[in-house]
Amino acid sequence: MGRIFGTDGIRGRANEDLTPELALALGRALVTVLTEEGDRRPSVLIGRDPRWSGEMLDAALTAGITSAGGDAISVGVLPTPAVAHLTNHSSAAAGAMISASHNPVGDNGIKFFGPDGYKLSDDEEDRLEQVVEHDSGRRPRGTDIGRRLRDPAAVARYIEHLSGIVDVDLTGLRVVVDGANGAASSVAPQVYRQLGAEVIEIHCRPDGSNINEQAGSTYPDEICRAVLEHNADAGISHDGDADRLIAATHEGGEVDGDAILAVLAREMHHHGTLEGDAVATTVMTNLGFKHAMSALGIDVVQTKVGDRYVLEAMREHGLNLGGEPSGHLISLDHATTGDGILSAVRLLSIVRSTGASLKELATVMTRLPQVLVNVEGVDRGGLPDAAAVWEVVHGEEERLGDDGRVLLRPSGTEPVIRVMAEAPTQQDAQGAVDRIADAVRDHLTV
Repeated sequence: MGRIFGTDGIRGRANEDLTPELALALGRALVTVLTEEGDRRPSVLIGRDPRWSGEMLDAALTAGITSAGGDAISVGVLPTPAVAHLTNHSSAAAGAMISASHNPVGDNGIKFFGPDGYKLSDDEEDRLEQVVEHDSGRRPRGTDIGRRLRDPAAVARYIEHLSGIVDVDLTGLRVVVDGANGAASSVAPQVYRQLGAEVIEIHCRPDGSNINEQAGSTYPDEICRAVLEHNADAGISHDGDADRLIAATHEGGEVDGDAILAVLAREMHHHGTLEGDAVATTVMTNLGFKHAMSALGIDVVQTKVGDRYVLEAMREHGLNLGGEPSGHLISLDHATTGDGILSAVRLLSIVRSTGASLKELATVMTRLPQVLVNVEGVDRGGLPDAAAVWEVVHGEEERLGDDGRVLLRPSGTEPVIRVMAEAPTQQDAQGAVDRIADAVRDHLTV
């Protein structure tokens, strides 16, 4: 059996890669491991996004959990960060979220959380895989078989948590919310309204088939257009499982994760609440962010691409703020994982408390022009030893100096090498990418 878990849980084509048989086996494995650790009848909290296949996988995962003697607590359709939060603030031994985030409706995924609300470590995922491969778990009978339970108050508790994070009245703010026809569709508008904002909803009518369909944070033009159409003060766009956000200004300008993170960092730095006076980001974060933080006296800790690496760096360095350009932002004072609604609440509260528009706040950083090219059909494994390619890379780095940067990154799953450059002008960035991409094609084409 190949490795089941990827960098963010399990994800693939529903009923093809991620089958009900696999979900059932994972449920059994999870309870088997929890029982080995001393929990005689562990309970597992299960949430999902609204895509059709979620019902199938929820039923299968529940069957696996209960067949091994655990109780499955269903919270229904909720954002991923809600499952993490509720697991952490309950007696559940673990949590499970069924979602493929921003992926199309044909995909789905499963990620697990420990009782502390953090995603499982690599070692814990490895242990689950071992049990799945060699299932020798117990087969209880009678009243030792687990039960499926429901928690009808889960949504209310999560909304109460988010609404209590800031002490700011958003009355007077008109906000457009794009729910991606996903897990945020009901919860996000309720939270913003409870804080006083006037909310206009778009793509907040999930039917199981329309999640992320020309909607949500991967289609930022939608929220930018809607803000102008409704003469709103700001726009907030979530992805399918609501663990990220992209914003829009009153003039319809996009505000990505880098800019939102910069706004949050500056505000926390100003109030003395930014732990270590540092922020964790990935190597894909725009160089303009680092320049802005440097001007404010804030350090930047860079990691590999992936929110799990951002979180690892935050915990290692004692930081409470980090994130990615995609809008997956982590506020460790309030959550154990990225939470798009929480991030939006914090962002809108800064708009209200400062009296500045989102456009004005976003000027905290100036984005450098960025060009990204995927070079396909290449030997990604040969990149480390491709001296001729690295010679070109070093030449471009010298040419750009401190005013820009280049980045080469092999894909983790495809025969692709990603070439990225940032520079003072679009022309400079494009030229650097073109020269490096040509070198990759010349020396690494399969």
